[in-house]
Amino acid sequence: MNCLRRKPNPDVQANGQDFVTALRSGILHRNRMWVELFMTRSDTPYQFVSLFSGCGGFDLGLVDAGFVPVQAYDSCADAICHYQRNVCSKAVQADLTEFMPQIDRTPDIVIAGPPCQGFSTAGKRDLADERNHLLPLAGRIAAHINPRVIVIENVTAAASGAHLKYWKEMEEHLRSKDYRTHTLKANAADIGLSQTRRRLLLFAWRTARDIDFQIHAKPSRRLDVTLSGVEKLPNHDPEPLAVDSRDYRIACRIGPGQKLSNVRGGSRSIHTWNIPEVFGKTTAAECQMLEFIMRVRRQERRRTFGDADPVSVARLKKQFKEQTTPLIQALLHKGYLRRVGTDLDLCHSFNGKYRRFQWDDKACTVDTRFGEAQLFLHPNEHRPFTVREAARIQGFPDDYVFDCTKRTAFRLIGNAVPPPMGRMVAGFARELLGR
Repeated sequence: MNCLRRKPNPDVQANGQDFVTALRSGILHRNRMWVELFMTRSDTPYQFVSLFSGCGGFDLGLVDAGFVPVQAYDSCADAICHYQRNVCSKAVQADLTEFMPQIDRTPDIVIAGPPCQGFSTAGKRDLADERNHLLPLAGRIAAHINPRVIVIENVTAAASGAHLKYWKEMEEHLRSKDYRTHTLKANAADIGLSQTRRRLLLFAWRTARDIDFQIHAKPSRRLDVTLSGVEKLPNHDPEPLAVDSRDYRIACRIGPGQKLSNVRGGSRSIHTWNIPEVFGKTTAAECQMLEFIMRVRRQERRRTFGDADPVSVARLKKQFKEQTTPLIQALLHKGYLRRVGTDLDLCHSFNGKYRRFQWDDKACTVDTRFGEAQLFLHPNEHRPFTVREAARIQGFPDDYVFDCTKRTAFRLIGNAVPPPMGRMVAGFARELLGR
């Protein structure tokens, strides 16, 4: 990967207030070399260190708000290379579990976005996931650097259930170092982005400031507005599904606002038995049994865990009488039902795949799999989203170039903190710092 630097804009003058004006107006956001020149001055604005920086989404938000990065750390080589290309060169590939960063000059703020995979409900939510310990580690490293303000970001599930112990460990350590703390819940849709992305932000500060941690909500942006004009931008390479593919045949049956789901009813869910050209033909009576099981498995619960239960043969006989056995045998043979012990459950019991978003609505959370058609579909084309479209929905600027494979780009984008969320954090941090 070639991490070439961009040339500074000659319109930005390297003196006095022009630097501050340029930084706050966003010019330096598009001319990263000036950020580095700015860092050498003695009259710089607030400076920050970034832990678990990823490719710099969080950091871009602070840069846009007038903060200057002095050092960033991440263990991913791809993330660091993109940070160096698109934010500034002060980024180091490092495993923060193996050393404690030493910063020459104490920054005003430390930000951190430790991995969320062990906490996220989109994954296994494994309490023993080794990455969970990186959350309290972020707090310990940040406190060691000793800034006046610390902000640590993670998914909302990091502070729920048994996983809460990691969040408490982090918060208690910061309080033991005389930091005051506040946990803020934020949704990307409330700050004007066209995605639902709920996150927790732990603010810790050692200043005399008391502020109102109130997010002044903005209307979420429609997808058609967010994705307007992407056609000639870098990293926009649409890949239509092959017309003879299984994915294409499924996509043709999924309308805007719909998804493939056997476990939900209503007009937004398309069931596998509604797509016979892919999953096989069913009779009207077989469809009735499948839809009955879809309802009963969630309504008539026998367990205290999970969100549904397999259905007993006795329950089906009560509903379908003498038709029960031949219907069950046919649906087992066709692959629509499966046995769970002595009970029966639906095959393809995922909550939703092939989600097709609507132009006049917002997307769900942009994650690392956002480029997979089996999970997410473009609003009116039979294809997945492009890297540039995912970056737009995340709030990355159009001049942020992903010089890597598409798979890597989607991973970097999905793991990032949206830059606009970084700008929101910078606003609170500025209040806590007193300017």
